[in-house]
Amino acid sequence: MGNCTIQGKLVYQYDVVNRRPRDHKLKASLKRKFHFVPEGMTTEENQIPLNSIYTELFITEGRGGEVCQEHEMRQIEKFTMTRVAQEKSIDCNCLFDPLPGQGHQIRRVITTGVAGIGKTVSVNKFTLDWADDWANKNLQFVFPLSFRELNLMSKQTFSLEQLLHVFFPEVKDLDILTNDKHNILFILDGLDESRPPLNLDSEILSDVTKPSKIDVLLVNLFKRKLVPWALVWVTSRPVASIQILLECFDLFTEVRGFNDAQKDEYFRRKIRNETVANRIITHVKSCRSLHIMCHIPVFCRMTANALNKNLSLTDMINAPNTLTEMYLRFLAFSVETMKKRLPKTIDSHVDFIRENLMSLGKLAFNELEKGNLVFYKRDLKANGIDVSQASLFSFYTQIFKEEPTVCGEKTFCFVHLSVHEFFAALYVFLSFHNDNKNVLLKKSSASRFPMRDKSEFILYREAVKKALQYENGHFDMFLRFLLGLSLETNKILLKHLMTSDRTKPKTRQEIIKYIKEKIRASPSPDRCLNLFHCLNELHDHSLMEEIQNFFSSGGLNRAELSPAQWAILSYVLLTSEEKLDVFELSKYTRSEKGLHGLLDVVKAARVANLNACKLTVNCCEKLSSVISSSQIQELDLSNNNLRDEGLILLCGGLMNSKLETLRLRSCNLTEKSCDALSSVVKSVSGLLKELDLTDNDFEDVGVKKLCVGLGSPHCKLEILNLSMCRVTEEGCTFLVSALNSCSLRQLDLSYNHPGDDGLKLLKTMERDPQCKLEKLCAEQCGESRVQPGLRKYTVQLTLDPNTAHRDLQLSEGNKKATRPPKRTSDQDRADFQTQVSCSQGLTGRCYWETEWRGMASMGVAYRRTSTKGEGGDIRTGQNDSFWGLNCTKGKYQVQHKGTSTPIEDQEPSHKVGVFLDWSAGTLSFYSVSCGDRSHIRTLNIAFTEPVYPEFHLAWKNSSVYLN
Repeated sequence: MGNCTIQGKLVYQYDVVNRRPRDHKLKASLKRKFHFVPEGMTTEENQIPLNSIYTELFITEGRGGEVCQEHEMRQIEKFTMTRVAQEKSIDCNCLFDPLPGQGHQIRRVITTGVAGIGKTVSVNKFTLDWADDWANKNLQFVFPLSFRELNLMSKQTFSLEQLLHVFFPEVKDLDILTNDKHNILFILDGLDESRPPLNLDSEILSDVTKPSKIDVLLVNLFKRKLVPWALVWVTSRPVASIQILLECFDLFTEVRGFNDAQKDEYFRRKIRNETVANRIITHVKSCRSLHIMCHIPVFCRMTANALNKNLSLTDMINAPNTLTEMYLRFLAFSVETMKKRLPKTIDSHVDFIRENLMSLGKLAFNELEKGNLVFYKRDLKANGIDVSQASLFSFYTQIFKEEPTVCGEKTFCFVHLSVHEFFAALYVFLSFHNDNKNVLLKKSSASRFPMRDKSEFILYREAVKKALQYENGHFDMFLRFLLGLSLETNKILLKHLMTSDRTKPKTRQEIIKYIKEKIRASPSPDRCLNLFHCLNELHDHSLMEEIQNFFSSGGLNRAELSPAQWAILSYVLLTSEEKLDVFELSKYTRSEKGLHGLLDVVKAARVANLNACKLTVNCCEKLSSVISSSQIQELDLSNNNLRDEGLILLCGGLMNSKLETLRLRSCNLTEKSCDALSSVVKSVSGLLKELDLTDNDFEDVGVKKLCVGLGSPHCKLEILNLSMCRVTEEGCTFLVSALNSCSLRQLDLSYNHPGDDGLKLLKTMERDPQCKLEKLCAEQCGESRVQPGLRKYTVQLTLDPNTAHRDLQLSEGNKKATRPPKRTSDQDRADFQTQVSCSQGLTGRCYWETEWRGMASMGVAYRRTSTKGEGGDIRTGQNDSFWGLNCTKGKYQVQHKGTSTPIEDQEPSHKVGVFLDWSAGTLSFYSVSCGDRSHIRTLNIAFTEPVYPEFHLAWKNSSVYLN
């Protein structure tokens, strides 16, 4: 034997006599297996070269631990609403290449994706490219295995060596598994289909010649007990059973299917007629539901087959717009294909096709109830399908597919999960109309009124109930298809399959009414959302119009919405034609209940602004779950009373998120939060680049904890804002130590007390060419800044007598203004309006508190050019140069330009704190009681000149007092 070495790496072992690599037989076998892609049954005419139609899929680095707890259709819908331009796309041939910035070898990869998204095709393409010597030439042996085939051997025992020889007899005489110089890759496709699910607590096995059950072999392969030097690639749908194995993998990837450009490329490859291809592309883009589904390659193929020959300019008008309509077109195409394949000896093609479609539908329905997506010969036989009649069975090619296995037994499945669900619905629909049988009613639930049980309404009612029983949406698409089939326009396409029609004119309105009742009663937004899709299939849009009118009227922020109404709003936002990029919760609500109702919308956004929305620890657990499984890159939670308990809950999701920017200004955090924040900052999988922690009482102890994360080699943070965090010289020493090794470019320590020595140390680091720090901000520092909270910005204010109205009395050293019961004098100062301004013009960050009685408005204004006269333009709150808060016993109101906006759910106290951040352009109001502050509202203003605190006393006996 001889070796071929490239750059010190063993690439091939050669047989000296034959001068051919030892893997040549394996490669030849894999070429034969993967060169063609069968479309349906494995007949010669259905063989299409993989490379001729393969379109690159969008594969991205994923997050460990994400599990699909809802119908996969919802996963696809949410993906289409997120921006993927900034996500890292990974070529399937480069899965085992080290990631940028990470030098360690990737040996175990798991790739997830919904059914039909292209996982198996990616595996086949990877294998074929290796066998053709186009890619991954450093691999000597690649062994692709399918769980569908492994399931057939689950009751037998093999050693790993024996198992390999069963599937790949070409390597039987080669000593592969005991030689760690061999670069080997095991590919295991379809982990979610493993029967039974793998058990991570299986016995430990390290001998490749020792027989055991297949699941034991695989678990030990994953855990590096068997052939620890081998590479392993596993694919799976995102189901719960994969969670226990996540710790075994180095890299998590996700197949997202086709992006928009890849869809167009696929249609143009598949359809040679450019005009027809362009018409199909245009139609798919114009119909949102079809556009969403075309992220799935299998659906693109179905769409191309269904529309290829009949989408003329005339047909464009009647082209399918809903999923049910598209699947009916696909069914019609499949039936025509069946007719051409049927032997002439069959008397009635229509009856034969109807009978066989019903058998397929029965199989689909029964196996859907069991949760099985893959079937075997015994399953087909139990549902009246005779696979031995190959000449007849071959007409299922467009709907059904078979896969031969190494042991001779075939596996079967529908070409896609949605096709499976469609045929289950078709079976239930035709059973009712043709046979007067409601298969959704179990025999044990016999009614006293059997004829009533056979009504069409009962059929659809039971289907709705069945779908609502499953929180994971298992029967969601089944229900949508069943209701869609009931429309008169769709039944026309079924006329050859329906022997009778038991439709009643009133049924449609009855089921619409029933669905609306369920929407209003359902506490689950996910359940509600699918029911909205059902209404859409029935062409009823009344609930959507209701919430859209309510929203456009401006009543949303003042309303107390029910869970159903929040679900409606969520549906409206999610189904908008505009791609959701930035979501601002305050546009719709400032409450935790509203956030819970709109979590799906938050999840779909790239930027989520939840600033000042009255959020507390109560929402943090659910929000954490959303963050960990979303595409959110920027999250603003500032000015919410999260406290340490809430942030610690949030950090669980932040560890596995795609966040690049996180803002936590004024969230009432202390040093207790800093351990959790440090873990987020140093997370291996983290992407966080900007962290704003302004105005939280971390002190030096918290900074010390945070610096543990900053000094980690995994930290990617570039911008850190610690303004107003009560940091002293001691905290600066911790930061200096961390700056020696971290990636920080900008550091804001303004409004702290670093002292001369601390500031000197930091400026030295800023000038050090070895340090990455480029910008240090340390303005407005001093000893007073170590006071807790906003009080570190306290300013001393006095009222300006020259601006006081004649009816106001100033006292307490011009700290207090009172409007007495009767008018006092006739002085000519700021005639007409009972208002007064302070003497001090403010910029920078300033905080003051005011006690009030009666009815008072307080805020800031530019210096007035005139304080005399009776013009309304100088009245507090009546012009565009004043921003403030009106306070009365029962409520607060924001005032600007003569408009008062009430603030709901805020019980007024008799002391208000005001915080001005002039440079940032914010003015915040707080209710102060017993030393505690509760955020009222933050206004965003582009200040252009110094502002003066100003007060207006509307009622007699009203007063304000500057503390």
